[in-house]
Amino acid sequence: MTTAPRIRTTGIALALTAASVLTLAACGAKSDAKNVDSKGKGGVSLAAAGSAEEAGGMDALVAAAKKEGVLNAIAIPRDWANYGALIDGFTKRYGIKVAVENPDGTSQDEINAVRTRKGQDRAPDVLDLGASFAQSAAQQGLTAPYKVAAYGRIAEGQKDAKARWFNDYGGYVSIGCDAKRVKECPQTFADLLKPQYKGQVALNGNPTKSGSAFAGVYAAALASGGSFDDIQPGLDFFGKLKKNGNYNPVESTPATVEKGETPISLDWDYLNAGYGEEFKSKGLDWKVAVPSDGVYAQYYSQAINKDAPHPAAARLWQEYLYSAEGQNLWLKGHARPALMAAMEADGTLDKAAAAALPKVAGTPKFPSEAQTAKAKQVLAAGWAKAISG
Repeated sequence: MTTAPRIRTTGIALALTAASVLTLAACGAKSDAKNVDSKGKGGVSLAAAGSAEEAGGMDALVAAAKKEGVLNAIAIPRDWANYGALIDGFTKRYGIKVAVENPDGTSQDEINAVRTRKGQDRAPDVLDLGASFAQSAAQQGLTAPYKVAAYGRIAEGQKDAKARWFNDYGGYVSIGCDAKRVKECPQTFADLLKPQYKGQVALNGNPTKSGSAFAGVYAAALASGGSFDDIQPGLDFFGKLKKNGNYNPVESTPATVEKGETPISLDWDYLNAGYGEEFKSKGLDWKVAVPSDGVYAQYYSQAINKDAPHPAAARLWQEYLYSAEGQNLWLKGHARPALMAAMEADGTLDKAAAAALPKVAGTPKFPSEAQTAKAKQVLAAGWAKAISG
């Protein structure tokens, strides 16, 4: 794990995206006609198939996907939530190559690629987006309605009613700590204000652009008297960290963790837990705690590009991700899969992997779309000022 983890943006930068269109959106070849004309059940185009049944059944979907031979993915690094194992597992099972572009890209990068590569073979087939980006992409008509076989088992509130997106995996904001450099690892947000942590507390990115960093500020708000309707106490908290010298402006990555540059890192629990495993052989003792005073959880979401150049492979990829094998592979990466409760009930959950997750008390609650939008506006307007002191 030598490269920085992908920094997934929140929806805060939506108004600024015109300035960030990727150079990767350069002209490419037009989509191959064999993909566009592929037919499923009753002559339905695979690009319009809303389920495996409409594609002619799983056997027909598999055959069509194998004929396409490739799946275009974007912004899914191998060391993020065990995506490497998912990619390898899909290829081993179906013989389909997964071509991953810009692995450390953002959710907005993904949407930019969908928009600017429409009709091109190089367009992404599938998307893994921050929740607000998935909702936005669906509203803009960029994603295809598709119900995986397990769609009915995904909890209400974790999927679009029209199946244009559905949550895949998630986690909690956590505190990662280098126990060999930090004498006593912090367990709560309140602990982070202690003078012994001077210059040590970092975020995974800028919260006006990074989903995990945004979550860190939201969690800090919950720990400081705020709520889903009021993120300002989170900004105030980081203002205090900056004022007392505890805030470390270096953005936390696997490299900074390994080098000891960010000895305390606020990040998703599945990433922090992954660092602990990855660097154990190198002598790093990386501890992970989910702060009890600021419990904040969130999911990412899956979606299919409405104009996917490989529509069958895109749909088969979703079926694989929401199979017991796919869900358990995310779980082995310390991420909590969307079907975790359903799989625990039917006995298909990997119990050992579930037992290895960082411990959390209570049931997570999630902000509404309106609450998140308001929080982003407050953060965009006040973050720079909060940490300028």
